[in-house]
Amino acid sequence: MKETIRSFYQHKHKPLPTNPTLRRYVETVLRDGFAIIPNAFSEVDALEAKSEIDRLHGPAPKTGRTAFDGHKTNRVFSLLAKSRAFDKFCLIPAVRALNDFFLDDECIFYIMESIVIQPGERAQVLHHDDAVVRLPRPRPAVTAATMICLDDYTETNGATRVIPGSHLWGSDRIGEDEEARTTVCPRGSVIYFLGTTWHSGGQNRSDEPRYALTVQYCQPYIRPLDNLMLSVDPRRVLNGEIPREIANMMGYRSAFPFIGYSVGINPRKAAKRMLRRLQEPIDYFPPGFASEEGEKEQRELDKDTGLPKGKL
Repeated sequence: MKETIRSFYQHKHKPLPTNPTLRRYVETVLRDGFAIIPNAFSEVDALEAKSEIDRLHGPAPKTGRTAFDGHKTNRVFSLLAKSRAFDKFCLIPAVRALNDFFLDDECIFYIMESIVIQPGERAQVLHHDDAVVRLPRPRPAVTAATMICLDDYTETNGATRVIPGSHLWGSDRIGEDEEARTTVCPRGSVIYFLGTTWHSGGQNRSDEPRYALTVQYCQPYIRPLDNLMLSVDPRRVLNGEIPREIANMMGYRSAFPFIGYSVGINPRKAAKRMLRRLQEPIDYFPPGFASEEGEKEQRELDKDTGLPKGKL
């Protein structure tokens, strides 16, 4: 009994993988905060994914609403709801091995979306993905991300920029553009990086769009112990029976800067839409970009960065 209690409360340091290739990836991430995994999927896989992204975009692809999302960048959120064409990118063996080392058992998805950076898009503001975690840095990451390179990543087409070693920085240091390195790599590569690593999308100075997916993961404890969004009938929230302030604390409002949204819209509107859809046959071809009537969550955003003001 005592050993069971000890093993639960006293986490042991995870050993490095015995496979030399996986061990090298882990050691690279420990040093740099990211690693590039070549030949993670095939040319056919990439072309099929690009074709499916084009289908989901439709004839008039939507662009980002803020500078952070990219005014010349097309995104499709919640890809697992839209198509089975992207499932294979969730289960790449080397990524699973890295997650096994850097995240706890039973890690869950944080976000999964497509990102197509069009010609003329400027570089995204440098950031790290788990900035919403207010624990002092340096710290173990609570999220990890992949960029799935469906095109060659070049110096000019908007390839992801990363600052090597920035996952080891303290909270007082901010990433600067001159510190960033462009992750040049061929189609079929995966860039794996920790949520504490400073990075951003690059400027697309080429004549062609740059296609990619991002599949991101987080620690299994980044959620309530009791999942009230599933435990409580949402109709009791939407009809006003449950007071709004309580409903917000149940998760019916996204948090800074957009944590907890659903397909790009706030959870209250998403719940209303889900209730309507549950009365209909399953839609196997839902729209790539969500929209729903109803109130919007208002936040004052910085026009240059797209980040909420006063929250950095």
